[in-house]
Amino acid sequence: MSKRALSGVIAAVATPVGEDGAADSKRAVKLARYLLDNGCDGLNVLGTTGEATSFSLAERKEVMSAYKAAGLPLDRLMVGTGAAALADAIALTRHAAELGFAGALVLPPFYYKGVPDDGLVAYIGALVEATNARTIPIYLYHFPSMSGLPWHVALIGRLLEKFGKRIVGLKDSSGDMAYARAAAAISPTFDVFPSTEAALIEAREGAFAGCISATANLNADLCALAWRKGDTAALDAAVTIRKLFDGKALVSGVKALLAHIHDDAQLARVKPPLAPFPAADRASVVAGHDAVRAKRVA
Repeated sequence: MSKRALSGVIAAVATPVGEDGAADSKRAVKLARYLLDNGCDGLNVLGTTGEATSFSLAERKEVMSAYKAAGLPLDRLMVGTGAAALADAIALTRHAAELGFAGALVLPPFYYKGVPDDGLVAYIGALVEATNARTIPIYLYHFPSMSGLPWHVALIGRLLEKFGKRIVGLKDSSGDMAYARAAAAISPTFDVFPSTEAALIEAREGAFAGCISATANLNADLCALAWRKGDTAALDAAVTIRKLFDGKALVSGVKALLAHIHDDAQLARVKPPLAPFPAADRASVVAGHDAVRAKRVA
C-alpha cells in the first residue's frame, strides 16, 4: 500500500448545488463528513463528479474555503485545480496550498487539442514555479475522453525527471488498466489511482495507491472492506452498485442516488450544462442499489 498521506478509498465527492445555482456549502460539508466517517480514507473535491469546470474561479475558491472553515481534515483531501487558462490553474493551486489541501489534481489545459508535449511541460512547469513558495503535491488527472489531452507515460516520465518530487501521482479515469499499470511502473514513489473500485484488490496488493471513484459516494463502506480487509464479497457488491450506471449519465446519476440514500432531494440538483437524471433511470438505479443493500443485510 502507498506510504503517502493520500491512499486507499477516495471518493470523487459530489458538490451539492443550491436553488440559486451556487455550491451548497452546508450540504457539501455534511456529505464530506459522512463519507470520511463511513469508509473513505480521503476525498477528491471539485473533480469531474464535483462539476468543477461548471463553477467559476471564484466559486471554486469558495468551495475550497468552505471545507477549510468547517474544520474538515484537509490532509485527507485533494482538490481539482486544473483549468484551461494557466493563470486560473495557478490561482486555484495557490489557494489550495494556502488552505492546506493534501494535493492538487491537475487536468491538462483542455481547450486546444493535439498540443505538443513541450506545451504541457511548460504548463506544469509554470504551475510548479508559481507554487514553490508554498508547495503542494501535484497529481496529474488523466481523463482523455473529456480533456482531449493525455498524460501519456513518456510525458509523465519527463515531468518526473524535470520536476522531481513535486509530481507525486495520477488519477486515471481512462478505464485503461494497462495504461494505469504502466504509469504506476514508472516509479515506486509515483502513486496511481484508477477511477474504479474494481481495482482495489490489485491496489491492496501494491499495484496502485487505491482508487478515486465517483461511485464511492454511494458504496464507501463496501470499498473500505475491500481495501482494508480484502473482502471480495464486499467488493463485488460495490462493483455491482457501480455497474448500475453503465450506459447512464454518471454525475447526475450519482447525485440522484445520493438524494435517495440521504433522503434529501436537494442533493440531486446539478449545475448546467448537466441535466437532471431521467426518472426511469433513477427508478432503476434506486431499485438496484436497494437490492444490493438488502442482500448484504439478509
